[in-house]
Amino acid sequence: MKFYPYKRLNRPITLRVTSASLKLPDNTRDHLDTSAFSVPQRTVALGVAQYDDWVSARIGISATLPPGSVADDAPWSDLRVLAMLTDGETNVRTVVDLRQDAPGSKEWSGAVELIRDEHVGRATLSAQAVATVDDVRGRSIAETDDDWTVDVTADEPLGGLRLDVKQLGFAKSSRTWLHAYSDVPWIVDASGRVPAVLVNTDIEGFSDLLDAESGGIENKVHELLVSQMSTDVWTAVFHSAVGDLEIEPDGSPVFPTDWRGEVLREMLPDVMPGVHVEEALRRVHRRRTGDAGWVELQTRVHYAAVRRAGASKALSQALRALQQLNRGDKA
Repeated sequence: MKFYPYKRLNRPITLRVTSASLKLPDNTRDHLDTSAFSVPQRTVALGVAQYDDWVSARIGISATLPPGSVADDAPWSDLRVLAMLTDGETNVRTVVDLRQDAPGSKEWSGAVELIRDEHVGRATLSAQAVATVDDVRGRSIAETDDDWTVDVTADEPLGGLRLDVKQLGFAKSSRTWLHAYSDVPWIVDASGRVPAVLVNTDIEGFSDLLDAESGGIENKVHELLVSQMSTDVWTAVFHSAVGDLEIEPDGSPVFPTDWRGEVLREMLPDVMPGVHVEEALRRVHRRRTGDAGWVELQTRVHYAAVRRAGASKALSQALRALQQLNRGDKA
């Protein structure tokens, strides 16, 4: 634990990557799909576009300061928020100033430029807030405690929201609460430190199908099942996150600092499109705790979950495999 001889914020900065694009040799820019970065895994995979000759990458970022950072009676002034990209292998360090989204907002955003020739593997992206405290300039008052990784060669950001899968028989489990669900294939448990999927081994043949690695139709069904599980997980963790929000004195909800906050930041743009995530969280909170609008919002929540689970891709691959199998049977 570190001790500072001046006042600081007692919570970390929340950092999120919001976009990624590559500058190509002909000076055009390819804006990468959101599959290039994963909020829960805090990773950007710049190899997703399969370019070998890109010149630089621009990483869009958003930083949220903890409550109290911009209060009128805060014991600091000249507040700045810096984003830092550090590569331990090449000793390159890039620092950029982020801009405050609006006067009095805790949200700061900007972009950092990564030069391809200056990086060979992975770089670390972090943020720090500095201010004048007790007449001393440049003092650190907060920083990120969960940094991002920017990988210049990886073609996937570690697979999105990882599933903690546990296989057990529900009917005779020592977790007696599972007995009531003995006739279902899986249950999502979002009550722990990380979300988990409990797979019911009492369903004959189900575990074998989940473990399928044959590459045939069984594998496509396996991927379809995993995407459905992922959809259930994303839906469950969203509801878990919005159902237990800390509220500031003015009634504004606060983003959780653990995986729940990351899930909200990733899903809210699809749940409340066209609205900044801070305002989106306020609107979702009002609908959940108010008299109307919460039921209607469930369609958007499900849409956001399906997108992140890759359900459409898994379904199309399974259908393609079935069509090929049917053509083979008729030949």
